[in-house]
Parts: sequence; C-alpha cells; structure tokens
Amino acid sequence: MDKEYIGKVCLDLSMYSGRDLYSDGDVEDELLDIVKNNDEKAFPEIIEKTAKWPVFYHLSPQRGNIVEWLPLKGKKVLEVGSGCGAITGMLSAKAESVTCVELSKKRSMINAYRHKDRDNIMIHVGNFQEIEDTLDKDFDYIMLIGVLEYADSYIGGSRPQEQFLKCLKNHLKEDGSIAVAIENRYGLKYFAGAGEDHTGRYFDGIENYPERRGVRTFGIEGLRKIAAKAGFDKISEYYPYPDYKFTSMIFSPGRLPEKGELKTNICNYDRERMVIFDETKAFDGISEDGSFRTFSNSYLLLLNGESDVSFVKYSSDRSREYAISTRICGEEAGKRVEKRALYKEGAAHIEKMIKSMELLKKQYAASGLEINEGKLEYEEDMPVAVFEYLGGKNLETRVERRLTEGNEDGFCELFEEYLKRITPADPAAPVCRDMIFSNIITDNDRWTLIDYEWIKEEGGAAEDAALRTLYCYGLEHPGRNLTGIGRIRKRLNRDNISAALRQINEEEAAFQKKVTGGRLSLGELRQKIGYPVKELRVSKSSGPKSWLQVYEDIGAGFSEERSYMDRQADLYSEDGFKSVLSIGRGVSNLRLDPGMNPCIVRIDRITLVSGGNKKELKNRIRVNGKRVAKNCYVFADNDPWILIKKPDASEGDTLEVCMCVTPIPGGTARNMI
Repeated sequence: MDKEYIGKVCLDLSMYSGRDLYSDGDVEDELLDIVKNNDEKAFPEIIEKTAKWPVFYHLSPQRGNIVEWLPLKGKKVLEVGSGCGAITGMLSAKAESVTCVELSKKRSMINAYRHKDRDNIMIHVGNFQEIEDTLDKDFDYIMLIGVLEYADSYIGGSRPQEQFLKCLKNHLKEDGSIAVAIENRYGLKYFAGAGEDHTGRYFDGIENYPERRGVRTFGIEGLRKIAAKAGFDKISEYYPYPDYKFTSMIFSPGRLPEKGELKTNICNYDRERMVIFDETKAFDGISEDGSFRTFSNSYLLLLNGESDVSFVKYSSDRSREYAISTRICGEEAGKRVEKRALYKEGAAHIEKMIKSMELLKKQYAASGLEINEGKLEYEEDMPVAVFEYLGGKNLETRVERRLTEGNEDGFCELFEEYLKRITPADPAAPVCRDMIFSNIITDNDRWTLIDYEWIKEEGGAAEDAALRTLYCYGLEHPGRNLTGIGRIRKRLNRDNISAALRQINEEEAAFQKKVTGGRLSLGELRQKIGYPVKELRVSKSSGPKSWLQVYEDIGAGFSEERSYMDRQADLYSEDGFKSVLSIGRGVSNLRLDPGMNPCIVRIDRITLVSGGNKKELKNRIRVNGKRVAKNCYVFADNDPWILIKKPDASEGDTLEVCMCVTPIPGGTARNMI
C-alpha cells in the first residue's frame, strides 16, 4: 500500500525501503505514545514530567520560532528532513501547503499523529535522492532546518552541500527561497567549552573535523561560498540566538545585538560542557567590536530571498495567553515595532496593550515620561499591536556606562531623573509594572516608555517601581550591585534594601507563575534535564587544581552569574584547605559548592569575622548530602553544596572556611548513605 492516512495527514510510502535506517531508540516509541494520546497543549507539562532531552527537543513549541516570522501565508512549502514534526506544525499553521520528506517512517508517524487534524500536510517517507524526482518544481519556500550539515551522508561527491542546494533550486519558483538553519562551526560557545553539537567532541569544528566525515558545519563565509557556487546571488543573513534550535531572538545586519543583550549562554541540555570563559562578557566585547556575525552560534540564511524583518524577540516560554513575539520591521525611514500573539488565546493580551497606552499617558504626562504611540491592526482576525520605532539610547546603556566608569555622582543624578519621570499622577490608579531601564529610550530631554505590556492594576509608587528595576538590573548584571549606594537607599526610604528586594523576589515569583502558567522557564528546564557545567578557567598556576565555587544571594536566589571561583587553595588538598571569603554588598545567603563530583566533606570550621569578632556558623549550614559522622558529610550528587543561611554579615566582613574534601565514586557514596 503506497499511501497511509493518519487523521488528515497523508504518508506516501511508495519510496520507503521497509525499514528505518536510523533511530533515537526507545524514546521514539515514547514520543509516538505521547503524540497519539495527547494534544500539543499538554506537551509543556509532559516535557517537565519526563525531564528527558529527546522529549524536550522534539516536542518543545520553541522549536518553531526559527520559521515563525517568515511570510508564509498562502505559500507552498517543502520541508526536507522533517523528523518528528518540530517545525512542521508552525509551517502548517501559516502556509497553504507543506510537503515533507523524511527518511524514517516512525518519525513520520510521530509527525503525522501530532498534526493529524491538519489537512495541508503530505509526508514522503524514504531517501531524498529517490523521492526528489517526484517532487513539484514550484515551491515558494524550501526548509533545510538542521539538514545541510548532513549532506555528505546522503548526497556524496566532493561538494555535497553545493550539489544538494543545486538540486533543491530546481524545485523553487523563480522568486522562491531556501531557508538554511545551521550551527556556526566558529560559534562562541565552541570556543568557550561546549562540545560540537553533532560529534560531541570539544573543538571538533574549530579544528576542521580532523577525525570524522559525515557531519560538517561552516562559518559564515564558508556558507556564502557554498550558496554562491550553487547559483544563489542573493543571500540574506540572520543570526538566531542562542541558536536555531531554541531561538529566543533573531538578529540581522540591520539590527545587531547591543552590549548587555546576550545573557542566555549556558544552555547545554544534551551533554556536559566546560566553561572556559564568561560568554556574556565576551559577547559584550564582540557586540561593541561589531564582530557578532563571525561568532554567532547559529545562522539562518535565506537563499534568493529577503525580509523586511530585521529583529525578532520571542517570549514563548509563557502560557499560551501571554506568549508573544516582538518584531522590528520596515526600511530605515519607516521602521515599526510589531507585537503579535503566538496563539489565538493571546489576542486579548495584545489588545490590552493599546488600551493601557491611554491610561499611562494620563498617569505620566505631568512627569515628562512619554508613552510610545501604538495602534491595533488585524491580520486574519488576529490583532497586531503596532508601535513607532524610536531611535536614541536605551537608559540601561547610560546607566551601565556611568557605573562602569565609577561615576557614582553621575549615576545618582541619572537615577534621580529616572525617579522623577516614573512618578505617576495617581499612585492608586493603574501604573506600568515594567519600568526597567531597558524599557525607556532617551533622546536628549525626551524620555519614552517603549514597552508597557504589563500593567499593575492596583497602582504603585515610583519608589516601588524603582526597587523592582534595581532587582531586575541586579539579576541581569550581577557585577553591578546597587544596594550599597547610600544615596539610593535614602532616596527610596528603605533602610534595608536587601529585605525589600527579597519581598520583590517573592512578588516576582508569583507574577512569573501567573505568566508561565506554572510551567518552568527554559533556564529552569536546563537545570532539571541538562548536564553539569565544568568550570575550567585559565589559571596562572601550573598543574590541574579544583576550586571552591561560591554563590551569593542578594535577594534574587542563587545563579551561575552571581558566583565566582575561590582559588586560594586546592580544593582536594590531602590536608584540607582554608579560604577567607569577602562578604559582598547585600548578601543574604551563601552557598559553597565543593567541586562537581561525589565526595566526602569534613567541615572543620566556618567562621564569620566581623569587626574583630568571630562567630561560628556551623549551626546555620544546610547540605544536600548525608551526615555520617561529626562534622562529616557524604555527597552522592554531582553538584554537592553547602548552604549558609542568613549569616548576618555586613559588607567588609569575611568568612573563614576550613574543610577537607575527598572525591569518591558515586556508587561508593550511595552505599555509604
């Protein structure tokens, strides 16, 4: 039987060999069972419950972001290498028809079951080279999402990527385009210690794949040469971030990242990685230098095509009624910003933005804060909120510059102006919840709020909004701690800003739970299903050593960004080690991580030294290990930690830590426990 139907989806099996030549194993049976028995709305909960990389990778709705922004309405699309349908669903929702080619029948069945109610999907199962002659020659778009790098395996020849593109070009309309999404072999993450995505080897692509054929990625110039030799003169570049798989932002030559914008860099879900240097800081320099094009982790090329979209940002790890995209569109003279709902459930959220605009104009008219003008347009009964695109500098850029220069007077002056501008006419009426620095554009004396997606219906004072801004700024810039600036503390009438920030932290947690529908963020998912990160910083000392990692909580919880490696002594010294740690501003809790292996830890002393006085803190510690003797703990986890709760320390105090750490096999640790 050459054709098989699953719901409305047709599987063409006329070229199928009768067996799948590759498979991810038993997890594909699990995926098939999931899509047979669950609607896509249930996928986020299932992903969290299973906590498996393949389930997350194949079923996450974020996978479709890489093509969501393309103008596919009424288009005829060919998707080569459709797999389990992670991209197919987004294509089907937008295009007139989607023709898929996929080697694996089981993966095609997963694709078909998850989209069984779609009547515009046809899946050809089998080898592309055998199917190719049967394909139409008038496609508007051909999608190669994570496919071109495998050309050597199924095309062959001395220039397989070039031959593949030449072949596909024959199936395009005259004005049709090929979309190629692929990793950059020179992506910054590979220099910083991530294994090559396909081979898993460190620096494999950077070293020109010395030991392996079959999978090969390229730098931007290499990709352009391949496309040009295949006959494509028009090549448009886009830069998905952090990569094309789970895209949160898409940049272009017309809108490159700014300093401080690229913060989501530790996202290894499928294997462990090293951290050789801080990618966030490196991206800051790369962005300032104008070199992002070279070091972007992924590329999306439109061959024989272009778009008037220069930037997209996705807020897609939210519940369906709040998930949106933000686009910058149009030519330089007529740029505009568009906010769109990613699902029909989000229509009311988009419409509310424009209603909020009129409320906020009245609230901030007297203070001199302008509200960016917006209006509603409709596409296929779905609202699009359209705003003026503003030039000028982001307020966060001005704040960061003054703090970087150590200009406290200049910062306080700027902060005073900020407070004046965000003061509402009526604190009891609705105000903007998101008065963060990055949401305000300054152009000489003109200050404009450009993002007012969230409204605080119960109102609030300017001081409350400013505190939340400091909280958000501290999360995004852990090296910039504002809580110790006395004039800010006095101006906000808060004697204990750390306590106030903790309260805001609790409020933010409740707000995020509402926005996400109780689902985990991508960062939290990485922590749950991801692999450990191995800290490997360059040290001046010779010989391999391990260090104590210190996490500081200033009211926002613990994070990798708010941590540092203590290099005073070798963690695994046979005689134990002693470290003296300085307490930073506003630190409410501390966490000490003794390595990344199961181990036995003997805690000899943890002492707070304050003004010449010493206070033993052993009674304030909590661990994720098991106490097996006095002051001795066994950790069976690869991420052992020792929490010091509320040490009651002030800035300038020190913590003396004396302990002995002995790594042991995980099995031995579990047996001891």
